[in-house]
Amino acid sequence: MAQFKKTDSKVYSKAATVLSPDTIYWKKLGVPTLVKEFGAIDYIDFSPVEPYLFAVTASVRVQIYNPITKLVVKNITKFQEAAHGGSFRKDGNLLVAGDELGKVRLFDVTSRTILRFFEGHKAPVHRTFFTADGHHVASFSDDRTVGYWDIATENHLHTFTGHEDYIRAGCTSPISPNIILSGGYDRKIRMYDTRIKDCVMTVDHGQPVESMVFLPSGGIFISAGGTSVNVYDALAGGRQMAQLSQHHKTVTCLQLASDGKRLFSGSLDRHVKVYDIATYQVVHTIDSSNAILSLGISKNDETLVTGMVDGLIAIYRRESDPRDEQTNQRTRKSRYQHIFESADQQVDEFKYKSIAGYDRMLRKYEYKRALDSAMMLNIRGKWPEKTVALIKELIRRKGLHRALADRTSDSLVSFINFLTRHIGDFRFTPTLVDASNILLDVYEDSFEKFTGTIVGKAFVTLAEKLQTEEQLVQEFLKLQGALDMISVAADTAEPESGDDSSTLYDASKKAKTHTVISVD
Repeated sequence: MAQFKKTDSKVYSKAATVLSPDTIYWKKLGVPTLVKEFGAIDYIDFSPVEPYLFAVTASVRVQIYNPITKLVVKNITKFQEAAHGGSFRKDGNLLVAGDELGKVRLFDVTSRTILRFFEGHKAPVHRTFFTADGHHVASFSDDRTVGYWDIATENHLHTFTGHEDYIRAGCTSPISPNIILSGGYDRKIRMYDTRIKDCVMTVDHGQPVESMVFLPSGGIFISAGGTSVNVYDALAGGRQMAQLSQHHKTVTCLQLASDGKRLFSGSLDRHVKVYDIATYQVVHTIDSSNAILSLGISKNDETLVTGMVDGLIAIYRRESDPRDEQTNQRTRKSRYQHIFESADQQVDEFKYKSIAGYDRMLRKYEYKRALDSAMMLNIRGKWPEKTVALIKELIRRKGLHRALADRTSDSLVSFINFLTRHIGDFRFTPTLVDASNILLDVYEDSFEKFTGTIVGKAFVTLAEKLQTEEQLVQEFLKLQGALDMISVAADTAEPESGDDSSTLYDASKKAKTHTVISVD
């Protein structure tokens, strides 16, 4: 005798949220550790070498943290006014930063000594970066110029002009020591070549530019400004490749992670978005407690740091789970347990599987009682998917006609109200539409008798619900047509183009003269 197959209600259960590999990977960063700084966090930069220290520029100092202990290991306070844009060289030995007075200082990270002092800007310098060879520094100032400095001689090599407003964003090419990129509040992005000492390309971002990064290949750069993040192809004359509009407030910072395969964007809307560089789709979102001004991530993806307007920095650290170590210990112990195990074969004890009341009625072909059991308040109220699963099984057996025939007014009203309540649920719509048609077939000759009764009113309510659902479907079809037109227009439109570096240096005379005595 074949075993009875229970009614399957799992097909109507709501699908569980599928966690993508990126979500699982970035959620391991865990709960952040909050550290209070003085003033808004201007810039965060990680050292490219282990142990991946990170520098936090805020107020009149640059503090260097250990990502493991989350404590300050170096405190650089040799600024008379607010410091800006402290960033490491690729060997992690030197750090350069600008300030509110337009000065640029080069520090030895180990001794915190000022090695070079560059002056020439007439307004605050908000961003400073080393070139790819590590022998030069590029500075981006509110005086609408980009400075190019030589570290060895402390000379000012050239001043690049062309912007008509403050320059608050910039970056240098990761592969070419001669390419500098600047973004200003005049909405323009300019690429300079130090060999010809002139601008070689200009593109329009459309909004004041807040942050910029180069991809590791050096052929693609990304800019952030307003609520959008734009991707440009430098080798194609600045052709825009994509526009990412996932934030609803100004995007303030950009960073690359996972060897350039992931892009992080921080915004005043308190969200950090993680994009896949291959598809430019959001793969994960990290929420923050306040508006984000800056962010940084270590080269090995182990530490993420966000800086906020209220002076808080959130340090996310990928910690190892102690439960994994316990599991490994149990695994090692169990390797030798099989030696002492008995060779006797064990037979599992038979366990009786209970079935629901409506399934017992189905085994006896008592369809009316099965429907009554599934329509009980505790079942249809808490688990409507079980009731719908039974209705579907009755339709499959061609037994719903018999189950609905000769019903009392109360049971009919209960069934019609169930249809009215759940027929709009996309999981149940196909089954309940078929059930409604069968109900009309069974009682089509009795409608005159239902006029003015509670059953008649229930049928009227069901008809109004169906009419509402039909209007909703029509509205969705209109919306789909409008979206299709927009997407087709967007696809057809063409976008407008628009040596050894680890050598340390001795402090110069000018740097020694401008050293500010600090008390730590």
